Amino acid sequence: MNRRLYMTIIMGIILMVAVIGSGCTGSDDTGTDEGYDEPVEVDTTPEEPVVDDSTFTNSIGMQFVKIPEGKFIMGAPEEETYSDKDERPLHEVAIGNEFYMGVYEVTQEQWEEVMGENPSYFVGDDLPVEKVSWVEANKFIDQLNKMEDTDTYRLPTEAEWEYAARAGTDTAFSFGDDEGMLAEYGWYDDISEDKTWPVGMKEANPWGLYDVHGNVAEWVADEYHSNYQKAPTDGSEWTGGVDRRVFRGGSWENAEPNCRSADRDSIGEGSHKNYIGFRILKEL
Repeated sequence: MNRRLYMTIIMGIILMVAVIGSGCTGSDDTGTDEGYDEPVEVDTTPEEPVVDDSTFTNSIGMQFVKIPEGKFIMGAPEEETYSDKDERPLHEVAIGNEFYMGVYEVTQEQWEEVMGENPSYFVGDDLPVEKVSWVEANKFIDQLNKMEDTDTYRLPTEAEWEYAARAGTDTAFSFGDDEGMLAEYGWYDDISEDKTWPVGMKEANPWGLYDVHGNVAEWVADEYHSNYQKAPTDGSEWTGGVDRRVFRGGSWENAEPNCRSADRDSIGEGSHKNYIGFRILKEL
């Protein structure tokens, strides 16, 4: 083989290696790399912040928890120990709108901030306000509405109160039927030492409300009726009863049965008692 032919072969081999290494094959291939990924389009729109509206605190530090809409059976069956005939007939109530309910009974500090004085018999900032009539409780609410430029605060109706107090339960108390457990959840005659106690010291009900059993009984909006015949089934205020207002929940001076979820009592709307206070509702 002459030198010229030898060099030609060598140059051909070098050229072939170079072509293979560069990915060129001499075909009509456009040279697109099969391993090439198209760029991923990234959404740069900022996410909307998640707002937790399950609780609410107002301008004077009153704390509220959201109560869901729903249905419940109001009242107590005959077989419930110590139940009364004014807690019957049992009837289904549909609460059509969620609302905020005060986590605690209205305290004396909150009352003073709105009303400028303290009518209570047992004195202490974090004690529930008492010796306030139904009329005066509504004056407090009117003033609070003015302070916050709203009309959404009010007393709960009797049905709304029981719905929130039961918190999805159908037992005598929000914690079950065993009244022996009441000491964990409320202040009543055997343990109260004949006085009110700071709000929130006991266990809450399943929806986060404190003192729905005992401490002070709580005014509601409704006039009293001696039974639930023809009671509203939509949770609205029941008017047209006798000239007394309902209060619920039992108090520091009551025995365990009077602190049941279904227990009812009533008194004149101008009455001042050291065992009656209230908690408030805020409409949504």
